[in-house]
Amino acid sequence: MKKHLVFVDGQEGTTGLRIHEYLAARSDIEVLKIEADKRKDATERARLLNAADVAFLCLPDAAAREAVALVSNPDTCIIDASTAHRVAPGWVFGVPELAPGQREALRQAKRIANPGCHSTAFIALLRPLVDAGIVARDLAVTATSITGYSGGGKKMIEEYRAGGNPKLESPRPYGLKLSHKHVPEMMAYSGLTVKPAFMPIVGNFYKGLALSVPLHLSQLEPGSDGAALVRAFEKHYAGERFIRVMPLGDPAVTEPNFFDVQGANDTNRIDVFVFADASQAILIAREDNLGKGASGAAVQCMNLHLGCDEGLGL
Repeated sequence: MKKHLVFVDGQEGTTGLRIHEYLAARSDIEVLKIEADKRKDATERARLLNAADVAFLCLPDAAAREAVALVSNPDTCIIDASTAHRVAPGWVFGVPELAPGQREALRQAKRIANPGCHSTAFIALLRPLVDAGIVARDLAVTATSITGYSGGGKKMIEEYRAGGNPKLESPRPYGLKLSHKHVPEMMAYSGLTVKPAFMPIVGNFYKGLALSVPLHLSQLEPGSDGAALVRAFEKHYAGERFIRVMPLGDPAVTEPNFFDVQGANDTNRIDVFVFADASQAILIAREDNLGKGASGAAVQCMNLHLGCDEGLGL
């Protein structure tokens, strides 16, 4: 059997290393390697990019744009894990569960923009409700997301692991200029027309992410309650192997009364929760920020594009 050729440009970063881990046990994949002293050699990078069936870009935005410019082979599929192309024309957003037709678009695409970890969770909560007419497109929404420090990349990981800094012991809200880089894709693919007020928080744990969205039921489609929200999620995600809709007011959470942010770690899964009373609801989406929030999503899209089983290696 002919192997698919895959190149990871930026293989030393957190996302690139995790992709390599996913691919290591695959007998159908040959990973093209670049010598350490040639990682910034444009000629060698171009050679490998154009030799690949699929090229993952695990690079800063400017470097990702430069890498795309090096690709002249029309058969090379680029999966860009940076922010550079997530709302760019001609790029398909890498969430197969987004809407009907998204999988076929990913199968046909040669330019796939891998989603951000926070936006993956936000879109997973809002898109089904917007599509169902429960949430109006012009509803002003707020969201808070807490994530492990691996989301900050190698420098932040080293900072936390070094220890000795008491400021890192407690959760740290950030994005306080209200211009987090995930917000444009949150709007573009949730269906909302009003910019959400979004505050991410980094915590003193390696990985795991939980994004919450509070809602006042009076602002939703008349008659909407917690059960209606769960039904909308169940309908939208029926048959999806990587999205799990949890029971309304999941007793596994409400009885101990603490939410486990790391409960989806080491999976390629999103867990969707609805907690509600007669007037309010809190939606929570939980994922592994290095799995479905980054590298796992990229490999899932690669599998779709190559015609493999979507969950192969995941």
